[in-house]
Amino acid sequence: MDTLGIVNLSRRDFLKAGAGLTLGLAAPSVFAQAGPGRAGGKAVAAGAFEPNAFVRIGTDSRVTVVVKHLEMGQGTYTGLPTLVAEELDADWGQVIVQPAPADASRYNNLFWGPAQGTGGSTAIANSWEQLRKAGATARAMLVAAAAQRWRVEPGAITVSRGTVLHKASGRKASFGQLAADAAKQLVPAEVKLKDPKSFVYIGKRVPRPDSRAKSTGTAIFTQDVKLPGMLTAVVAHPPRFGARVKSFDAAKAKAVKGVTDVVAIPQGVAVLAGDFWTAKSGRDALLIAWDETGAFKLGSAGILAEYQKLAATLGLSARRDGDVARALAGAAKTLEAAYEFPYLAHAAMEPMNCVVKLGANACEVWNGEQLQTVDQAAVASVVGLKPEQVSLNMLYAGGSFGRRANPRSDYLVEAAAIAKAINGRAPVKLVWTREDDMQAGYYRPLNYHVIKAGLDAQGRITAWHQRIVGQSILAGTAFESALVKNGIDVTSVEGASTLPYAIPNLGVELHSPKMGVPVQWWRSVGSTHTAFSTETFLDEIAAATGKDPYELRRTLLAKHLRHKGVLELAAQRAGWGKPLAQAAGAQRGRGIAVHESFNTFVAQVAEVTVVEGRLKVDRVVCAVDCGVAVNPSVIRAQMESGIAFGLTAALHGAITLKDGVVEQSNFHDYPPLRMNEMPRIDVHIVASSEKPSGVGEPATPVIAPAVANAVFAATGKRVRSLPIRL
Repeated sequence: MDTLGIVNLSRRDFLKAGAGLTLGLAAPSVFAQAGPGRAGGKAVAAGAFEPNAFVRIGTDSRVTVVVKHLEMGQGTYTGLPTLVAEELDADWGQVIVQPAPADASRYNNLFWGPAQGTGGSTAIANSWEQLRKAGATARAMLVAAAAQRWRVEPGAITVSRGTVLHKASGRKASFGQLAADAAKQLVPAEVKLKDPKSFVYIGKRVPRPDSRAKSTGTAIFTQDVKLPGMLTAVVAHPPRFGARVKSFDAAKAKAVKGVTDVVAIPQGVAVLAGDFWTAKSGRDALLIAWDETGAFKLGSAGILAEYQKLAATLGLSARRDGDVARALAGAAKTLEAAYEFPYLAHAAMEPMNCVVKLGANACEVWNGEQLQTVDQAAVASVVGLKPEQVSLNMLYAGGSFGRRANPRSDYLVEAAAIAKAINGRAPVKLVWTREDDMQAGYYRPLNYHVIKAGLDAQGRITAWHQRIVGQSILAGTAFESALVKNGIDVTSVEGASTLPYAIPNLGVELHSPKMGVPVQWWRSVGSTHTAFSTETFLDEIAAATGKDPYELRRTLLAKHLRHKGVLELAAQRAGWGKPLAQAAGAQRGRGIAVHESFNTFVAQVAEVTVVEGRLKVDRVVCAVDCGVAVNPSVIRAQMESGIAFGLTAALHGAITLKDGVVEQSNFHDYPPLRMNEMPRIDVHIVASSEKPSGVGEPATPVIAPAVANAVFAATGKRVRSLPIRL
């Protein structure tokens, strides 16, 4: 999530026609801002052409696209400017990107209402028409300016690659030459968008504008921020969740040359210095006594044991089709399986960090900002200011997978508390080490599933009952009121409660026990466990009834054409049904899985080899239907990325606790997928005219069940817990 697991409560178009483009939900006009151009029929000062909140054209013809979503590797800074450039008919080489400030009145995520943020694979999806209209509006005003200057009809003017042209007379002008006159034009109430047949950029590969800066080291991440007089802070967190500082001795920490401050904050004890290493050395020298009265002290085995007990009891109903109990009682045959999923860390390459500059009446923040509206309010609460007095500068983020969209703004709140503790006398850069993030962060919840199916005499599925046990991500957060209904956290059951297979009697139940381990969304959220349990259990049914796993899915998806489409494409391109080449001493097999998340449909076929209990994933064929493919290159990259991320969890990922203490600390005991483990990946994109949906997350949940099913095909062994252990 790159990624935040917020369900899109409404996919309706929040763009309204009127005096320019305005955002719905009673937000003020997005164009009613300082700067040149006209908005709402009112003229503003001439100068650089700024017809709306997203487009600015300078007299040098450079087109600045203001991007409201975080770039954390998923291609936001490519996809969103593409939408503007397409309708503006700009030359891609003249487009530059500028991150948007925190301002939900202009830059809200249209799927989230009056809130600004990036997550749930919504960046392209919620911006699809908004940014195209922004570009088309700017184009119309440039054309109107040229028509007025040349005294011709606007319909006689064309625009191509940043040049406005009147073919009959041969007159032409650059965007920059028309900028001042375009700024004097009225913003049109309606604009016509291109027919897809005329697309120049959408559906084609365009170079990523962030690639060069990231390759040369000139891209600015939070760690690169240096302000005059800035101090670096590291925090000693309690070894167990829920513990608090009882007392501490700062003498040895302060004795470290360069340490300037040692301050207590609600989250622990912060040590500040002019550089990271000095601050860390000071932290290492601290003597702290912890009050563990309220500390969480269960281990992973104890948590799982509690979950298993809960799974034997009735849960809250998340879905109920037909009469499951009666169908199971009358089944000719029943199958049952239980699935175990551990806690998982996000392990983003750039650990959590944040820069805070606190003044008497303002607070300025620099970070890879993913959840502006929530973070703005949280920081304001800590430092005693109004949210509008907190400005957020959105920088690049070195990955997130949901972690930077913390619903409690944990590390930003921590940085703000430190700045407040030193009375704002210096800017503060908070730096979490890898160990901090691994042991004091937030995790994908541990989950336990039990599924039972009933079959008739012909082997058809007549009943499916699934019970899920896992912590709620949303309980106690600002999102609870919208996304927890009748006790059901929709992110806990997504993928199971939305199971597309044609099963007449289907029930899903949920238990959401409270545990002291902090949890939040993780790339593809609930689908990370529901896709595995449902897709591997369906394979068990296929084996028990003597049916081909692909054909069984295909039959059950007859009414779900997009699921069926990617399933068929992946199977065809993988050569499903054709025997795999075998090697002496090796066991080889294929497995298939299909799943929908965030309105994107993905099917994968995995080919694996097992030699003496060692598993190697050789090849993955991936088919994806994400609506209009705005940039096929980015889509392929995100499918590959999601598969690699999912394989990391499938083969290695597990955060375990012993007596409440996280046992893992760094990549040596929480390893990412290595290059020699990466399979060959073939990505096939379904041609579609549907509105685009997200691609940052949907590949991740599909790979683990595809691999597990391939392991069974190769060895006859079922995988019911992750990571895979043969």
